Amino acid sequence: MTQTGRAPARRPRNRKAQLAESAAELFRKHGYHQVSVNDIAAAAGVTGPAVYRHFRGKQDILAHVLLSGMDTFGLVTEEALATQGTADEQLAELLRAMAALAVERREVTALWRWEGRHLDRADQTKIRHRGGELMAQWGIALRDARLGLPKAEAELLCWAALSVFGSVSVHHVSTPRKRFETRLAELARAVLGWVPRAVAPEVAPRPPAWQPVPVLPSTSRREELLSAAIRLFRDRGYHAVSMEDIGAEAGIAGPSIYRYFPGKSAILVAAGYRMADRLDRTAGIAIDEATDPHDALARLAASYVDTVLRSDNLMATFAGELANLPDRDRKEMVRVQREYVAQWVNLMRTVSPELSEPDARITVHAALTVVNDLARTPRIVARPRIAAELAELAFTVLVRR
Repeated sequence: MTQTGRAPARRPRNRKAQLAESAAELFRKHGYHQVSVNDIAAAAGVTGPAVYRHFRGKQDILAHVLLSGMDTFGLVTEEALATQGTADEQLAELLRAMAALAVERREVTALWRWEGRHLDRADQTKIRHRGGELMAQWGIALRDARLGLPKAEAELLCWAALSVFGSVSVHHVSTPRKRFETRLAELARAVLGWVPRAVAPEVAPRPPAWQPVPVLPSTSRREELLSAAIRLFRDRGYHAVSMEDIGAEAGIAGPSIYRYFPGKSAILVAAGYRMADRLDRTAGIAIDEATDPHDALARLAASYVDTVLRSDNLMATFAGELANLPDRDRKEMVRVQREYVAQWVNLMRTVSPELSEPDARITVHAALTVVNDLARTPRIVARPRIAAELAELAFTVLVRR
């Protein structure tokens, strides 16, 4: 037998974890539907068939990533709340630990927010149930630290704080890790300390500049199709919806739907440009009517809340489907989004000149994510004062008071 001098290849003990980590990063970058099992295998340095020794398929990998992430989330919560100290000290430790987890597992945070709908119903139920349990633990800890805080208020604030940590998934701001973690913990702490009327009455949400198109017989077929598509994309995901589904939802059968849009991607593009136009117009009005930068920032937050609440989840739907746009339109939408965020960042640095540009961007994205997430959380958005509360919470994140 010839000796080659090479040791036999040995399968690493952590191959399953390695595959899951590679898949999580690919899902985050490209979206669940754009990634194949072979892509995951190649990223992990194995062959496609080797993946099936550990997972049944792509959906099974996603479920493993998200459920494992939820287990880690739970462990971090339990360990933080078991530390010695006062209720306030335990809460501070929870925020510190969650900030570190969010920065360390940035790719999993993104998947929680956008890709969980691709799981089967049983796994979705597991995640919702576990998430509800964890938020209940957070609520108890917050009420121990803020005696007298009503349970419903604690729930609102805990979900908002979770959104601050989730905001790391929507941007690529680069800043030293410890500084990033500290900033997130500070912003979440500001949210948990919020009390109503953080925004002065004179800058509370006012009658919107944009009024939705009434759903009347005179509404254009094109608008009906666009609205129907947005609802379906939100509920099922872009890839699970066909042009025929959209036509049926809008009451338009057969090939006549193609008289209005040449294809599904054209509908998504139209939705993106409609969203960008609304944001640009409402932001312009808010800034033009402001008396100073501080006032402008408050009005900008209120205008964003109003636009989000009137958009039938268009903001969240589009953000989750951005990867499905044609390359040219995707780049244009990213440019438009960055310009919009830049308005907030410039105002923030005028109000708080000590802030670095990265810190300001982290803060702005946290405020926007609080609004976006809570606006699509049924139990939260049903609150009677939700528009004012979201504006106040966003402003609280921006000024940390």
